Amino acid sequence: MLVRDANISDFDEITNIYNYYIKNTVITFEEELVSKEEMIKRFEKLKNTKLPWIVAQVDGKIVGYAYAHFWHDRSAYRFTVEPSVYLNHEFIGKGAGKILYKQLIEQLKSLGIKNLLSLITVPNEASIGLHKKFGFEKVGHLPDVGFKFDKWLCVEFWQLKL
Repeated sequence: MLVRDANISDFDEITNIYNYYIKNTVITFEEELVSKEEMIKRFEKLKNTKLPWIVAQVDGKIVGYAYAHFWHDRSAYRFTVEPSVYLNHEFIGKGAGKILYKQLIEQLKSLGIKNLLSLITVPNEASIGLHKKFGFEKVGHLPDVGFKFDKWLCVEFWQLKL
């Protein structure tokens, strides 16, 4: 498995991966599919901040991606980011998520980031398990803050101090 920086040519596959989660899961609270152009716009905005956006490839195919964005715009939050990892659903449980998250965390550490705050829609044992493996701790629970697929959804905050 090759992990590298994302580039514009990856965004057909990245968009397909993300849209799967919009359409089929509550992992993201987005409800409308996004275009490739919108995903590229998000990528370019993030790249201007110098934060990483990486992909994992197997046999030339993008099997997942990871990135982080600043927690909030205000300057006092400049050392805190929210990381995200999305995998092609056919590659879940095959180690790509761990590889991507490890690389993302290493890059964030090298940039001087001190805190990672992940929001996890619960229940989601796979995501919680991944976060625990990297030392994240649950720091909060927000009941019924999202509504998707005709049901109320809870979110947990998980934090890793680097």
